[in-house]
Amino acid sequence: MSRVSKWVSLVAVVSLMIGCESSDKMHDPAIPSADTTSGSLPDKCPPEYWVKLDTTKGPVIIEVHRSWSPYGADRFYDLVKRGFYDRNKFFRVVGFVVQFGLNGDPAESAKWRENTIPDDTFNRRDPDRKSNTRGYVTFAKTGMPNSRTTQVFINCVDNQNLDPQGFTPFGVVLSGMDAIDSLYSVYGEEPSNSQDRIQKEGDAYLSAAFPRLDSIKTATLLLGKPPAAKKPDEAKRPEDAKKADEAKKPADAKPSASPPAPAK
Repeated sequence: MSRVSKWVSLVAVVSLMIGCESSDKMHDPAIPSADTTSGSLPDKCPPEYWVKLDTTKGPVIIEVHRSWSPYGADRFYDLVKRGFYDRNKFFRVVGFVVQFGLNGDPAESAKWRENTIPDDTFNRRDPDRKSNTRGYVTFAKTGMPNSRTTQVFINCVDNQNLDPQGFTPFGVVLSGMDAIDSLYSVYGEEPSNSQDRIQKEGDAYLSAAFPRLDSIKTATLLLGKPPAAKKPDEAKRPEDAKKADEAKKPADAKPSASPPAPAK
């Protein structure tokens, strides 16, 4: 083979390698195309912000990082500003997660039911990719792509099995996991199995059928990071409590928002 032919072959191989790398990145972006959403996108939130949930069991402080889940962080910021989470009930308290995000006013819920945001996807080695471990906060979704709306869950145990399913944490509980752990849990999955009815009837239904559910009295944006905030690894539960939660956790359970209403 001539020297020219060797150089041509080498250039072709290098070009092929670069082409493969570029193609992989194109199909796994940090922020996907916005045309995958069925509603208007919220304005960008600050790179970091803090939210206080004043719950019936005490205050919970959440720290949000936009780089962890850009669309998720933007949506949560927008909903907190609007007061959407005020008076929300914790309708799913099942040991491995605590879930909220169905507004008590059916008219308000209807505005958001199909206002979805795109998924946030990351390369496996992306440093901004966080795992669904205890204390991390994530949007619920259905099994369909780009199906996040308003429902949020807090991981009560380590749920790394949710990571490859597209559940991307956008925040972490800095303080208040003791309040989360003490939420009323006897109803189990029963309220969550009635999500369509909750959205249609709101608090009137929940208060009558599940009167002991705890709730968020108010959700407010804080002006800055609270003093003496705990690190995520300081929100660990005693091992015996964590084992008890693991025993409650179904092998195939995962947080899920109710499917969108069928097209008419």
